[in-house]
Amino acid sequence: MKIAVIGQSLFGQEVYGHLRKEGHEVVGVFTVPDKDGKADPLGLEAEKDGVPVFKFSRWRAKGQALPEVVAKYQALGAELNVLPFCSQFIPMEIINAPRHGSIIYHPSLLPRHRGASAINWTLIHGDKKGGFSIFWADDGLDTGDLLLQKECEVLPDDTVSTLYNRFLFPEGIKGMVQAVRLIAEGKAPRLPQPEEGATYEGIQKKETAKIDWDQPAEAIHNWIRGNDKVPGAWTEACEPLQKLTFFNSTLNTSGLVPEGDALPIPGAHRPGVVTKAGLILFGNDDKMLLVKNIQLEDGKMILASNFFKGAASSALELTEAELVTAEAVRSAWQRILPNVLEVEDSTDFFKSGAASVDVVRLVEEVKELCDGLELENEDVYMATTFGDFIQLLVRKLRGDDEEGECSIDYVEMAVNKRTLHMPHQLFIGGAFVDAEGAKTFETINPTDGSVICQVSLAQVTDVDKAVATAKDAFENGRWGKISARDRGRLLYRLADLMEQHQEELATIEALDAGAVYTLALKTHVGMSIQTFRYFAGWCDKIQGSTIPINQARPNRNLTLTRKEPVGVCGIIIPWNYPLMMLSWKTAACLAAGNTVVIKPAQVTPLTALKFAELTLKAGIPKGVVNVLPGSGSLIGQRLSDHPDVRKIGFTGSTEVGKHIMKSCAISNVKKVSLELGGKSPLIIFADCDLNKAVQMGMSSVFFNKGENCIAAGRLFVEDSIHDEFVRRVVQEVRKMKVGNPLDRDTDHGPQNHHAHLMKLMEYCQCGVKEGATLVCGGNQIPRPGFFFEPTVFTDVEDHMFIAKEESFGPVMIISRFADGDVDAVLSRANATEFGLASGVFTRDINKALYVSDKLQAGTVFVNTYNKTDVAAPFGGFKQSGFGKDLGPPVLRPLGGMEFCSSPLSLGCSKPWASFCSLSSGD
Repeated sequence: MKIAVIGQSLFGQEVYGHLRKEGHEVVGVFTVPDKDGKADPLGLEAEKDGVPVFKFSRWRAKGQALPEVVAKYQALGAELNVLPFCSQFIPMEIINAPRHGSIIYHPSLLPRHRGASAINWTLIHGDKKGGFSIFWADDGLDTGDLLLQKECEVLPDDTVSTLYNRFLFPEGIKGMVQAVRLIAEGKAPRLPQPEEGATYEGIQKKETAKIDWDQPAEAIHNWIRGNDKVPGAWTEACEPLQKLTFFNSTLNTSGLVPEGDALPIPGAHRPGVVTKAGLILFGNDDKMLLVKNIQLEDGKMILASNFFKGAASSALELTEAELVTAEAVRSAWQRILPNVLEVEDSTDFFKSGAASVDVVRLVEEVKELCDGLELENEDVYMATTFGDFIQLLVRKLRGDDEEGECSIDYVEMAVNKRTLHMPHQLFIGGAFVDAEGAKTFETINPTDGSVICQVSLAQVTDVDKAVATAKDAFENGRWGKISARDRGRLLYRLADLMEQHQEELATIEALDAGAVYTLALKTHVGMSIQTFRYFAGWCDKIQGSTIPINQARPNRNLTLTRKEPVGVCGIIIPWNYPLMMLSWKTAACLAAGNTVVIKPAQVTPLTALKFAELTLKAGIPKGVVNVLPGSGSLIGQRLSDHPDVRKIGFTGSTEVGKHIMKSCAISNVKKVSLELGGKSPLIIFADCDLNKAVQMGMSSVFFNKGENCIAAGRLFVEDSIHDEFVRRVVQEVRKMKVGNPLDRDTDHGPQNHHAHLMKLMEYCQCGVKEGATLVCGGNQIPRPGFFFEPTVFTDVEDHMFIAKEESFGPVMIISRFADGDVDAVLSRANATEFGLASGVFTRDINKALYVSDKLQAGTVFVNTYNKTDVAAPFGGFKQSGFGKDLGPPVLRPLGGMEFCSSPLSLGCSKPWASFCSLSSGD
């Protein structure tokens, strides 16, 4: 068909382009005159294609069509007029001229919301359904017969922009093309509009957009979002009164507490409250809504949370590379603002003639210039001058917090030839805050029993706040909008920051957990850094699949799978490796796009809080990571019970793991991965390298003071080498230096906390009572702190308590087995409900293969021990739990399970690792 396109904007441009692709001949384009030297996108595109473009400033005078305009139109011979978006009044002589008439796009479900500002009124009235209509033009105002309608759900926090961008724009373009296709095929209906339910509302203007406070919170929210951006819902507030315009409103206030600075608003049911989350407002029903952005009288847009704060922090000093980027962006501004002779730092984007369509163009230009950096349209409104825009842009490129520096109340301590700066409050929504009721607890230095500092003690209400924040960050925040590759870039940056702070982190581990500093530097912190780097590399490699199905031919059906994050993950970590266990679980969750609420062990909270600070510096968006020190029975339980938590990762005792699993099932059938207790057997055959077996046997038990989940809980030594093995072990034990974990020559530091020390003493007393031989150790060392002697038991029989239960401390349990009796020792090694790890020492590869195949454990170490790696899956059998930490299985469950982007594995694998260790799945 020969078509005349009458309208403007990007929407008109897209409709025009699609009609040409459909094979229609666009004989002419009628659009608005240039404004400030800038042509409308529709006209620009048509001119590139050589299509005649007309820019009439008016179509009629004194109610009559202008003859010269009608003549130019009629000369084109159009068969159909298409009006995708048109702000001009078109005479009926033009509307009725083509043989097919004219069709118009309208962004509402007619007959509801006739007239201008239809999208605004859809939101203001709180409509649950929205959509668009394409109708045949007549001489009424949006009253013509309907040709086509499509509807969509209106989300609770939709604004004009989100509703338009999500549905009305993309589906509207398709709808216009479909309507023209129906006309060309002679199938286009003409359905009279019903008058029942018809509404007409006028154009929303600034003077009519003042907020009426005498209505419920939902109605106020609808008014604000219905006026979002243009014209902007406003009120008078403060003393003296000033005009404030509100944007970015939400009813999602779960977990928010109205505590902050009061904002007096005449006529409001209650004063507003400026909080760290934004401005909380109240309806006459006393319910809350939250506003995140405020425009001041001078037109400047600010974060509502910053309303009472002073001027922004000092300007960033740009690097040479950033200066090059700034000049490239300046050129983009110059292209968008052709009437501006020179773009200076003071040049205001909107005062220089930019419109909303130019905001979209600027965001896209920046994306191309800055390696895919995703700006929001709101960012342009927040920084309208070029200088402010460059500052905002550079902060985002650096990963700095776009909402300003986080205020941190550090505990400072001079330790290990450095000054530690340790956060000690809860970390929720990107801010360090006190717990509900300002409750605290003491965290103790196990080296001398002294108090390090007071740490905020989280309460159930704090869990609810943190989960609500994490859920909002997952569903509405920047974390879910950035690309997987950008997510990986942030995790790489976090790993780099952890490396820059590794000495500080290791010192805190030594101070708070009693970890030997050199070990903490290599393992506690070193492996944490490796873990984040490993999973950062996985971010853009989490892929779906295409599956062949029976119905694929001849109907060309196709089945695709997508791998999606599950949402909010609760992470409950133990006290033996505070930072490393946090990293093992958190890195995988974040790589897959989830958000997390972390509960560190109550006795070792400080590295988790320092980690939280580093996430801010890395640019991880607020709310993605939250840290709640507190008791397991309260905070861990609430996370397990919470209906908005979709996954729990837990490392700890089997007893607690069973309770968590039950809570996860009863609450909302949330996913769960458990790394639980162990009693790992280590079998040492007479044909081994005895020197290596002694060395590795010592490490298998005494590594990290025995506070090691995969520690060899029981050593089976072949009878012919038993006595010599014990002699050498005792000789090595007596060489170990027990002392201050910060001393570089210390081999063995204090146990983690006093209660654990007491349990170790009871454990050893039980062994002696049952008749095992205490060769050495077994007592607390008489010095300040929680020091325990490295201990060796022999003559341990299978029925004894110490043969069946783990000590989780520096206690070596040795049992004999008869020479050559491989199957008998395997039976004894497997006679446990635990199956986390195991080991075998032998020079006979056939024996090694046979034993490793028969051992019922998640990991089998062969002629080595404790050799875990971030790329190798880690997890247990039986009552040692299920699911995996580390390696691809964390992200890619096997066994046919559909992927959920959470650290849960249901497959089976036993990959070899250079004849060092075997790792088994469950």
